[in-house]
Amino acid sequence: MTKSPTFAFIKARWHAEIVDQAYAGFTQRLAELLPAAKVESFDVPGAFEMPLLAKKLAETGRFAGIAASALVVDGGIYRHDFVAQAVVSGLMDAQMATGVPVFSVSLTPHHFQPKDEHESFYHAHFVHKGREAADAAVQVYELNERVFGASVSAAA
Repeated sequence: MTKSPTFAFIKARWHAEIVDQAYAGFTQRLAELLPAAKVESFDVPGAFEMPLLAKKLAETGRFAGIAASALVVDGGIYRHDFVAQAVVSGLMDAQMATGVPVFSVSLTPHHFQPKDEHESFYHAHFVHKGREAADAAVQVYELNERVFGASVSAAA
């Protein structure tokens, strides 16, 4: 593991003040685990746009892994169910098509309301989930290095 990996982090802009906390947690934890690692961030309008960008980023071969974060809110109609399912399926399809690991920090809470209590809870929760995504990204990166001798993206 002599080279320093680069990871991509995609952030949906709906509820950006919460979603950005996943990025903060991811970068903090990554710095603890792999200090030489780099993270490039990319903003998209909403969760629905994340899978295509994840696939295109993976196809560049520049990234050891890609994390994508969004908060898909139940607005009282069933749209959030379709969006959440499409996003998770799309992210899985992107990693399966490219061989580059994709990590989801895309959450769909029940009964989210833009109130201080909910916002502060999800603010902290997204930091935690971002840290968990960094843990997973490093574990997969190290596994790929050990088993294949190079990160998945370098082999692509």
